[in-house]
Amino acid sequence: MRMPKISNSVFRGRRTVVTAGVCASLALGAAGTAMAQTQSESLLGLGAAGKLADVTRAQADVQQRAAHAAKADRHARAELHWKHRNHVGQSEKSAPQQQSRSNSGWSVPVKKYALSAGYMQNGARWAHKHSGQDFAVPIGTNVHAVSAGTVVEAGWGGAYGNNIVVRHANGMYSQYGHLSKMQVRVGQYVGQGQQIALSGNTGNSTGPHLHFEIRTTPYYGSSVNPLPYLRSHGVSV
Repeated sequence: MRMPKISNSVFRGRRTVVTAGVCASLALGAAGTAMAQTQSESLLGLGAAGKLADVTRAQADVQQRAAHAAKADRHARAELHWKHRNHVGQSEKSAPQQQSRSNSGWSVPVKKYALSAGYMQNGARWAHKHSGQDFAVPIGTNVHAVSAGTVVEAGWGGAYGNNIVVRHANGMYSQYGHLSKMQVRVGQYVGQGQQIALSGNTGNSTGPHLHFEIRTTPYYGSSVNPLPYLRSHGVSV
C-alpha cells in the first residue's frame, strides 16, 4: 500500500507552529520569572519597611521612658532639696532653745508665757519691791523645775500662796509661787524640766501667773534677778 505524499509546504507550516509555540513558552517563562522576582522584591521591601517601623517605635518608646525618668529624677531632686532646706531652717530656729534646755542643765519654768511684773519692780501689791519674775500663764499650766535638785519646801507660803522651793547642786534655790496644785513633796529629787506643779492664782495675786525666783538661800529676801541668771546659763528667756 502506498503512503500518501505530504508536501514540503505542510512540513514548513508545522515547523513554524512548533517554533512559535516554543518561543511563546519561553516568553511566558521569562515574564513569569520577572513577575515572581518583582513580587519577591515587593515582599522584601514590605518586610524591611515593617522592621524599620518596629525599630522607630522602639526608639520612641525608649526616648519616652528616658524623658519620664528624667522628669521623675528632677522632681525627686527638687523635693529632696526642699526637705533639706526646710529641715535646716527648723533646726536653726529650734537649736538655741534645745541647747538652753539640755546642754546647760537649766531651762525655763513654763513653756508658753508672757513676761509680766519684773524683778525689783515697784507696786502697791507688794510690801517691798517685787522679789522675782512673773510669767503670765493660764491657771493649770504645767510648771517645771528649772534644774535638777531636791525639794526643800512644798506648801502654803503666805503671800506666795501654794509654793515650792528646790535646792540645786550648785547651792542655789528656785522658788515657784501662786500654784493651784503641787505635785511633789519635801525631800523628793526632781530632774531638770520635770513637772512639779500646776500654775494658779493663790496667795497675794491679782491674776493667773507663776511667780518665779532664784535665791541664794531657801528664804525670802535672798533672791537675785532670775532672768540674767537663767540667761547666764544659756536659757533663752
